Amino acid sequence: MSGDTTTGPTLDEVRSWPATVPPSQAATALGVSKSHLNELIRRGEAPVKVLRLGGRNRVVTAALVRLLEGA
Repeated sequence: MSGDTTTGPTLDEVRSWPATVPPSQAATALGVSKSHLNELIRRGEAPVKVLRLGGRNRVVTAALVRLLEGA
């Protein structure tokens, strides 16, 4: 994953990510902690679409891009 850990990845970098990413990677793009995003996912309040695949949560990159474009 690219991007400075202080500022997170750029929107262009996020656009180049695979179709889904782990919540920890999405959290860096959103500028929140992994634990905070995981808590939002657990409560069903995540600001992005989350899929449960193979017993793990995955964030849909296209939904993440849409959210970041509107921010």
